[in-house]
Amino acid sequence: MEILLMNFAAAAVPVIPVRKEPSHTSEMVNQLLFGETVEVLEEKDTWCRILSLHDDYDGWVQALQLESIDRTLARSPLTWVLLPEAIGDHIDCTGKDKMFCPLGSVLTGFDGEEGNIGNLNYTYSGIGAILFSAMIPNEKALLQQVSLWYNTPYLWGGRTQMGADCSGFVQVLFRSIGIELLRDAVHQASEGEVVDFLQQAQCGDLAFFDDGEGNIQHVGVLLSPFEIVHAYGKVRKDKMDHEGIINAETGERTHRLRIIKRYF
Repeated sequence: MEILLMNFAAAAVPVIPVRKEPSHTSEMVNQLLFGETVEVLEEKDTWCRILSLHDDYDGWVQALQLESIDRTLARSPLTWVLLPEAIGDHIDCTGKDKMFCPLGSVLTGFDGEEGNIGNLNYTYSGIGAILFSAMIPNEKALLQQVSLWYNTPYLWGGRTQMGADCSGFVQVLFRSIGIELLRDAVHQASEGEVVDFLQQAQCGDLAFFDDGEGNIQHVGVLLSPFEIVHAYGKVRKDKMDHEGIINAETGERTHRLRIIKRYF
């Protein structure tokens, strides 16, 4: 099947699985949300190897799930973020059906009423289109957004309320309060300012956990020095102490604390 060569593109469906190899059976390592922009590095049959421009994450996606856009639009600063207020909130695609896009989607090419992504024209009339520059990261905003994620099932590579991994949950949560983070926990830990002691932690600080050999493999959002929300089986609250996470239901210690970082 012949496909058009693309240099830059944007996600033109609600969620795109990003795979390790160009195959439907390959591991899903990430997801692109509607409107997120990418650079196309390589094309193979009906697949594109892409680099997501918001966090430099690469992988393979189906070419038909992208729309080609120009470099200027692809590399333009994040402007509009979709924070749906209710189930059923959607964008309307000109001449097509409604599209139900997940929290944290990017309204690329949007002017406040209408948008354009390549050949996809759309409108949005809900109240969930938020100017990214107008967001003010604070505890109230964080707690409001966290409440929308509880019981989301753990999904390796996931970044939506239908399924998310630990760092995907944190990344989209922080976007919803006005902060862009990198994708994986180990890279998120390279950002922010160090909090020296758990007793000094504040709501919204991120706690990172290692595998016993010093390799960071998990992240969660501290609600206080004694409580954390993280994706582990599902997005859930658990207890914290200076050693790490304690399962609130069983009392089992599940993760060993490595470092705490502050971003706002």
